[in-house]
Amino acid sequence: MTGRHEENLEDLSLLGNQGTVYQFDYTPEVLETFENKHPDRDYFVKFNCPEFTTLCPKTNQPDFGTVYISYIPDANMVESKSLKLYLFSFRNHGDFHEDCMNIIMNDLIDLMDPRYIEVWGKFTPRGGISIDPFCNYGKPGTRFEEMAAHRLMNHDLYPEKVDNR
Repeated sequence: MTGRHEENLEDLSLLGNQGTVYQFDYTPEVLETFENKHPDRDYFVKFNCPEFTTLCPKTNQPDFGTVYISYIPDANMVESKSLKLYLFSFRNHGDFHEDCMNIIMNDLIDLMDPRYIEVWGKFTPRGGISIDPFCNYGKPGTRFEEMAAHRLMNHDLYPEKVDNR
């Protein structure tokens, strides 16, 4: 294996597993991490998840959206297949869009303890309105806490063009 030590990957139970089980209810325990091989460098890891689905907690109607997750890792990183299965587990979960994005961010903070993370949901309209919640976090007492405050205040300075999702 190039660039990674095999002993650090043996704890990953989902990657390469041909017998993947898809959970249809919120399952944060499916998330797995691996060691960041470059902890001396600040860099972003970004995930774009264009097929996110959850349920409206009042009507049980499906809500569809894209979830953007960007983070600066510290010691640990989230394994992408486990993240995919975790996001899939929201399929039958009933929470408002804003809650889902904050739950995702909180679970990833608990899992990885990143230096910085932001989660942005861009949902397709229902009833003529789209909802796009943005939440972020910077590790307290570090420059990333200041970065989080700055990005929150400025995250939507250049609003998207109308795209009729």
